[in-house]
Amino acid sequence: MTLDHLAIAQRFSAAAAEWAVAPRFDPVERWYHRLAVADGYEVWLLTWMPGQGTEIHDHGGSAGAFHVHAGTLAEDTVSARGGAPRMVSRELGEGAGRRFGGHHIHRIENRSGRPAVSVHVYGPALTTMTKYRLGPDRLEVLTVERAGAQW
Repeated sequence: MTLDHLAIAQRFSAAAAEWAVAPRFDPVERWYHRLAVADGYEVWLLTWMPGQGTEIHDHGGSAGAFHVHAGTLAEDTVSARGGAPRMVSRELGEGAGRRFGGHHIHRIENRSGRPAVSVHVYGPALTTMTKYRLGPDRLEVLTVERAGAQW
């Protein structure tokens, strides 16, 4: 049976009154908290102040999804179709979500003028995340972070 990570994210988003913690907004860094760990996946709650975002990264082979609970987020996905890698952008507003496979490389940023909240599901649970820099003709690995050490 294949898990529908987006359906799980939507279910958790709809049950905000049951979250173990209320979202917090840090003016310096994105805030995140793991809401649940289950057989085959984990669920994270993230908050984003205007201007906050991630670096270009993957999910260490985990597939998943994210759902925008409140606000608006921009996702830039790395595409290598037609040669050199480039970024393809999309905006996801409140209630929107997105599934991704185990080889997905992207960055997420709050480019709006108000805070945002999102729910992320990864399956299997994250063990590593590789951060990248987009070079003129390839992706360059910057770091590999490990669960329990860097987050």
